[in-house]
Amino acid sequence: MRINYPRAERDGFSRFIPSWRQSLVAGLGLLGVFFLGFLVLYAVVSVPNASQFATAQATTITYNDGKTPIAQVADANRTSISISDVPLAVQREVLAAEDRSFYDNGGFSSAGIARAAWNNLIGGSTQGGSTITQQYAKNAYLTQDRTISRKVKELVLSIKLSQTRSKDRILEDYLNTIYFGRGTYGIEAASQAYFKIPASELTPAQGAVLASLIRSPAGYAPETNKDRLEGRWNYVLDGLVTKGWMSDRTRNRQKFPTIAPRSSGNRLAGDNGFLVDMARRELTTLGFSEDDVARGGYLITTTFDQKAMNAARAAVDSRGPKSGAQGLRIGIGAVQPGTGAVLAIYGGNDYLKDQFNNATQGVVQAGSTFKPFALAAALENNVSLSDRFSGISGSTFTFPGFAPYKVNNFDGYNAGGSISLLQATESSVNSAYVDLELQITPEAVVDSAIRAGIPASTAGLNAGPTTVLGTSSPHTLDMAAAYATFAARGLQTDPYVIESVRNANGGLLYSKRPNPTRAYDADVANEVTFALTKVVTNGSGFAALALGRPAAGKTGTTNSNLSAWFVGYTPEVAVAVSMAKSTPSGGLKTLRGTGGMTRVTGGSFPARMWTAFVKAYLEGQPIQRFDGSTGNFGGGPSGTYKPKPSSSAKPTGTSTPKPTATVTIPPTTAPPATSPAPTPT
Repeated sequence: MRINYPRAERDGFSRFIPSWRQSLVAGLGLLGVFFLGFLVLYAVVSVPNASQFATAQATTITYNDGKTPIAQVADANRTSISISDVPLAVQREVLAAEDRSFYDNGGFSSAGIARAAWNNLIGGSTQGGSTITQQYAKNAYLTQDRTISRKVKELVLSIKLSQTRSKDRILEDYLNTIYFGRGTYGIEAASQAYFKIPASELTPAQGAVLASLIRSPAGYAPETNKDRLEGRWNYVLDGLVTKGWMSDRTRNRQKFPTIAPRSSGNRLAGDNGFLVDMARRELTTLGFSEDDVARGGYLITTTFDQKAMNAARAAVDSRGPKSGAQGLRIGIGAVQPGTGAVLAIYGGNDYLKDQFNNATQGVVQAGSTFKPFALAAALENNVSLSDRFSGISGSTFTFPGFAPYKVNNFDGYNAGGSISLLQATESSVNSAYVDLELQITPEAVVDSAIRAGIPASTAGLNAGPTTVLGTSSPHTLDMAAAYATFAARGLQTDPYVIESVRNANGGLLYSKRPNPTRAYDADVANEVTFALTKVVTNGSGFAALALGRPAAGKTGTTNSNLSAWFVGYTPEVAVAVSMAKSTPSGGLKTLRGTGGMTRVTGGSFPARMWTAFVKAYLEGQPIQRFDGSTGNFGGGPSGTYKPKPSSSAKPTGTSTPKPTATVTIPPTTAPPATSPAPTPT
């Protein structure tokens, strides 16, 4: 039979447009080929014995040299049990969490496959359906590679498993192989890890916790995401009611259970645990699941520099306070300007004793370390470092929409009727910076901080009269990353810790490619740097002079001495050091008395630790200047600043009050209505 194509009865290009009959035949033909291929694959793929699945390979997490290990993450904690040893309520909770149609479906979910196909079509991550049978097929028999061919094999195996094994057997095997977090595989090991009891003794409330963890053990980890875990826990229990497996009365009696503290091996001792935790969290955002990491045999190279990590620990030990340190929390974050690579963090003394990371989770007010963001915004708006602003402590300013605001300088310091912006930066004069903020607007300060790299979600980051004085509470690492923008001459890059991921065969699965964006013109960033070098040579950051290299930075000390900061940079590294004290209930208390000091300022312990860290980390490296040159350093600032002509900025002093709302102070440290004291000594 002759095929009429191209179509003889048509002219031009339309000859190549198939008729509906031809399109239908072609479509049916393709469908037939696909179906035939599936039948062939179904015939040749056999289900291996459960005991034949490959032994999981340990994943190695290394420092930035790609060789020196930080820790190994391995599949080493599994105890298989019979389905009869798992309470029926717990079995149903797993189904409510992961596959409510488990006993009715044929091993796969048509809706899940359609959703995954659409995601793949539009360029999303490679996905597949997620029935319990499919999850088990992947975990027990297939590799952790995320490929379409593996998804097809997973589908075939799921169908065969459903046809050759009972549902109870599949559920038993699944419960013995699925990952629950804390290094545990299988429900027996998980029950011991989270509740210190065998799975046979799990209550419905406890079982719902374990069922909740399956979706994302890191995302619902009780140590760091308890609220999310409780939300998932409620979802699981509500699912039992929906399916008719639990009465409303029984559901309402359920209380979230007490979870045992995490215990871990020596691989997480000291600060290793903080590094591993940061790496695993970022891997999750990159699409690598906890299970991938625990069983994949990956080589994961991080950005952490071993020399920098050693320097951070040594700085705290040698320059941190030795007395009055109960409840003291010190955070250090070090970021490479221009790339965003996190070189070091100090999150705490021992991860095994306290998993709270002071560098990435600590929330304390930034104080005067926030002023450089206002400085950059002002320079962008044609304000000059020589322009003058109010130097009078006790000056009152009225911002549109706010009540008159009285600002005090540190220790009541009066700089005269007016003071240049450069001098105000050196001496951290609050009145001058609030005066400046009134001219450029608080919104400009917030915008500048966000462009530099401070997350918009930062606690207390609201536009108001006190914004410039640092009443927001960023994480230590975020401040280091934001100052790195100034060090990189206005180029902003988000901080990251995963450099590359390779599979067990050495194949590259992921490689970071930093993508800097222009936050400030280079001239603006250079002027900020010049002003901050003066803080080191002439102001409250003089402790950094001992570095013997060009350095720029800013101290910060908040009201009631609830926090103290030093944030600064050299051309090679940007570093933030924060100090605060926590109460047993999780609040903050004053630093007064710490280290025998009546008042702890940013220029004291934080600046000393900063200097000790940077000095040790850069030891042996050539001296770099901010203008790009190298050579001996005589102790003066190195910059390319050329004074701009003075603008028309004038000190506002006191302005006419307008009826408005009151100033909002973040609840984290609850300072009084007068200004915090984020300035010298």
